[in-house]
Amino acid sequence: MEAKNEEKKGGAIGALIGTVVLAVACAAGGWIARELYPQKAPQMPQMPQMLATVAVREVEERPYNLPERFVAHAEPVQEVDLLPQVDGYIKEMRFKEGDIVKEGTVLYVLDDERYHAVVNQRKADLEAAEAEARRAERYWERMQNADSRGITQLERDNAEAGAEKAKAAVLQAKANLVVAEYDLKKARVIAPISGQIGKTSAHVGDYVAPSKGALARIVQIDPIRVTFPLTDRAYVGWRTALKKGKAPEYRMRLILPDGSEYDKQGTWDFDDNEMSKDTATIIMRLSFPNPDRLLVPNSYVTLLSDRKVPPKMPCIPQQAVVDLVGGSQGVWVLKDDMTVEQRVVEVREMSEGWSPVVSGLQLGEKVVISGISKLGPGMKVKLVEPTMNDDLDPNYQPPVKE
Repeated sequence: MEAKNEEKKGGAIGALIGTVVLAVACAAGGWIARELYPQKAPQMPQMPQMLATVAVREVEERPYNLPERFVAHAEPVQEVDLLPQVDGYIKEMRFKEGDIVKEGTVLYVLDDERYHAVVNQRKADLEAAEAEARRAERYWERMQNADSRGITQLERDNAEAGAEKAKAAVLQAKANLVVAEYDLKKARVIAPISGQIGKTSAHVGDYVAPSKGALARIVQIDPIRVTFPLTDRAYVGWRTALKKGKAPEYRMRLILPDGSEYDKQGTWDFDDNEMSKDTATIIMRLSFPNPDRLLVPNSYVTLLSDRKVPPKMPCIPQQAVVDLVGGSQGVWVLKDDMTVEQRVVEVREMSEGWSPVVSGLQLGEKVVISGISKLGPGMKVKLVEPTMNDDLDPNYQPPVKE
């Protein structure tokens, strides 16, 4: 019985070994057959290569006029506080707050009855003094013509002194009359300058006096002065240019707080007489016409200084310039074979959408201005017309295809 079991077990093991050997043999045969008769992989159909579409512009010679910018401050050329020079009650006001007043205009009228009375009194005093002076002069003349034996020298001296004293009294009376007339005149407050009058601190019926402070303030607004700080280095350059007669080549423009450009040109007024030791700057002053009152005293504006006749330089549109690794800048240049190459360039700060080229490009070469993100070195491209771009050139028109 045990012998039969051993015989069955041996048969099963032999069958398993045979199966394994057969599988190995089949695998080996298949490998040998593949090596002897290699099979080609199926070929996928190739798609036609798509060309990148780009727009280009030539390197152009254009005026380059990048302005210098300064934070400027508007201030009046003249400003004055209206102080009453005599006291009294306000009888009349001949203006409205905020009016534009002209020099010499009567603004406040004080009650002047008392001052009229004083003037009349001083006139009477003057007449009395002149009458006394005439009497003393006649007496002195009589004393001079009298017989020296009938009068003493003391009487002569007294007569002469009386005549001189009477003359002095006349002068004193005249001076008192001038003061009285001056007070009467100052009972009217007159505008000493032309400008805009502000808020009044007193009204009709109020009692005013010099010790009570200003009645109102007048500020000259046309023309108006604009001041800005200039560094010591720039000031020396400006003075040098002025010495050579080149300073008038520059123009001064203003940008208002709302971002619009002021439509009036400024002219140099004067520069300060000392440099600030804290900031190493000197205050420059320009004069601007201000008929529409767009420049308000104590407001801040932006001052632009550039050349009246700017120099010309090779320029490219700003959108053609790309930042490269390492901090340099470059452009994609279109070659004659319709391929592109990347080139390192040196450009100056952009002005009106264009960047002047210092090195790396020549006039007439074409640079890519759109489709840049799709480009690679040596890639063939297809051209499309540049589109209208206000930042690039408001007057640019795409070329017409024939």
